[in-house]
Amino acid sequence: MVPVKRAAVLLLTRKAETVTPGDGFLHSETMNIPIPAVVRLNRYVAIPRQVGTSPSRRGVFVRDDWRCVYCGSAAETIDHVVPRSKGGTHTWDNVVAACAPCNHRKSDRTLAELGWRLPRAPRQPSGWQLRGFRGQRRPDPAWEAWLPRRHHELARRR
Repeated sequence: MVPVKRAAVLLLTRKAETVTPGDGFLHSETMNIPIPAVVRLNRYVAIPRQVGTSPSRRGVFVRDDWRCVYCGSAAETIDHVVPRSKGGTHTWDNVVAACAPCNHRKSDRTLAELGWRLPRAPRQPSGWQLRGFRGQRRPDPAWEAWLPRRHHELARRR
């Protein structure tokens, strides 16, 4: 999953081919390129690593499957596990998705003060979570044949 601009470069350099066409065209002075919805690489192409990306609200929701890590209901807010007022940082390992009631109940207290536990330690996402779904909650339907089955089930629930 790459941005349209990156896909166009891959097509122009013959590193990829269009599998499923998208809507519209990219225009230049000398050519029109159909926008691809799905491309297939013709050979290995290194993906630029994104090191040290800070957490975004949408990124935290995607990583935590749009669910409150404390109770499992639909997440509406983000929460700092160690509150910033107590020295917590705004990093992937300290930010989680939370519903409003849990976030309000937790307030600026630590999990130890409340006797709460996280079901899993928060961490920086990787793969499609970090690269492919910035700015959109659901993937393009043309991608369904190539996405993991678990993602289809999550997208239908939203």
